[in-house]
Amino acid sequence: MDPTTTFCPNMACPARGQTGQGNIGIHSRKDRRFICTQCRKTFAATHGTVFYRLRTAGDLVALIITLLAHGCPAQAIVVAFGFDERTVAAWGARAGRQGQAVQEHLVEQPRDLGQVQADEIRVKRQGGIVWMELAMMVSTRLWLAGEVSEQRDMPLIRRLIERVRACALHRPLLLCTDGLCSYIRAMRETFRDPVRTGAHGRPRLRPWRNVCIAQVVKRYAQRRVVDVERRIVDGTPARVETLRRRAQGDGVINTAYIERLNATFRERLAALTRRGRALARHTLTLQHGMSLIGTV
Repeated sequence: MDPTTTFCPNMACPARGQTGQGNIGIHSRKDRRFICTQCRKTFAATHGTVFYRLRTAGDLVALIITLLAHGCPAQAIVVAFGFDERTVAAWGARAGRQGQAVQEHLVEQPRDLGQVQADEIRVKRQGGIVWMELAMMVSTRLWLAGEVSEQRDMPLIRRLIERVRACALHRPLLLCTDGLCSYIRAMRETFRDPVRTGAHGRPRLRPWRNVCIAQVVKRYAQRRVVDVERRIVDGTPARVETLRRRAQGDGVINTAYIERLNATFRERLAALTRRGRALARHTLTLQHGMSLIGTV
């Protein structure tokens, strides 16, 4: 137990969010509880983690969540460890919520992205179709954001692009997607900043400089790719080539990196498997699974 690495979770505490200030002490090593000298409140060492208020050993819960994050079927975990299937599902949901919080805290920070690729996955769910949108940074293979919706529409694309914008510094950026036209409008409307002049009314929005948009349009015949068209929507060919080469080296404009990430998600999340029987009942289940696998 290290008091210097934690802070008081009490919302009314004046020292909330401050670590290493000397206000956190050890209240009980047996029960693994800390105490705050400012508000005199005690709290568990597992507060704010997946293991909070769980009676099962943390090492065993971490092992089961690791198996879930790497595609192990829940039925196999039930047989091997003897837990109820609903218990395993609840732990997976806990891990998904925690993964989403970690993603928002650590990843959604301004950084020089260079090149971002975005794509969607069509998911069969009990009672209908669900769309899962993903975005990643090419140079580091960092998963930036994901969104799940029952409709493949502009609000879904806009939510994804807004989360990508939260991760981006105002630097030259290349955005690569497939041929869905909603991406272009969402990117153009999201990557803008208001120009404050002091006048009344809504301020004018100025687009970011050096934001390039490229598309990869594939044409199919009998489930085979017969033609690939690469379009530069915004930006000059020289600027697009410079950003592309800086992020991925040799090659051409493509969406291969995000498609490879899609394959990883399909491998590790049973509900995404084509022609499978493990269909998700609720959209929230897919959201939790996406957050867990993406964060891992």
